[in-house]
Amino acid sequence: MLAGPGDDEAAAALARASGGELAACQVRRFPDGELYVRIDGPVAGRAVWIVCTLHPASDKILPLYFLASTARDLGAGAVYLVAPYLAYMRQDSRFHDGEGVTSVYVGRLVSSAVDGVVTVDPHLHRYGGLEEVYSVPTRVVHAAPRIADWIRGHVERPAIIGPDAESEQWARAVAEDLGCPWLVLRKVRRGDRDVSISPVEAAVDGGAAIDWDRCTPVLVDDIVSTARTMIETVGQLRRAGARAPVCVGVHAVFAGSAHDDLCAAGAARVVTCNTIPHPSNEIDVHELLAAAMTPLGR
Repeated sequence: MLAGPGDDEAAAALARASGGELAACQVRRFPDGELYVRIDGPVAGRAVWIVCTLHPASDKILPLYFLASTARDLGAGAVYLVAPYLAYMRQDSRFHDGEGVTSVYVGRLVSSAVDGVVTVDPHLHRYGGLEEVYSVPTRVVHAAPRIADWIRGHVERPAIIGPDAESEQWARAVAEDLGCPWLVLRKVRRGDRDVSISPVEAAVDGGAAIDWDRCTPVLVDDIVSTARTMIETVGQLRRAGARAPVCVGVHAVFAGSAHDDLCAAGAARVVTCNTIPHPSNEIDVHELLAAAMTPLGR
């Protein structure tokens, strides 16, 4: 097992959980900015797993490509990517003339370097599955069971809130695991930091009516980037008379001051899975990933 840049802790945890051997490797920059890559352990004839969460994505993809290519050149029997967070999935269509569909381009690049990909809850909105983007076998690990476990142990009488249609799969799965009420709101996005969320009474889907006097709302979404979606949802919940909500994200991207902005907006607590290292990580998905690290066949 090899650790991508900044992923030493995750690689060590996955090696312990899976019983794999962690090999040392080096990724550094020459004075002119070009990358130097070296693998300091034997890889010939072995299955090599590269642990590399793709955030920040543009800093990680080229080192990943070089590590995978080096392992293959050194005779690895197979090379797999474990990407707790799989970036470049948002641009899944050409929304305006001249745009690049970067999810497809990254899929081609990564598929050319590895024999399979294991990841946690990729952002599949317009795609039916990763096989539409990646030409190598893929395996998706779902964080919903671990999120439900965390809520069960930390929140009394939760009501699960999905801020938009894209979050419904997580909201529904978590709520069904907990046996608690849930609803999904509507979102209109006009820009990267310009979104609006429907009032709570205009929810598009959900189970039983929610007693806001008794329940604690728990917002659940996959990616928290600018946090504008969660911030707007917090506002709608507060206007509906709900308590300060707990906000749970799978992937802690948190661009700029997003985490502080979300806390300042009235979130009672902000919690994420450890797919991207962040102080808000409280939900461990490493064991789920380790269990998925078996050879991927075509």
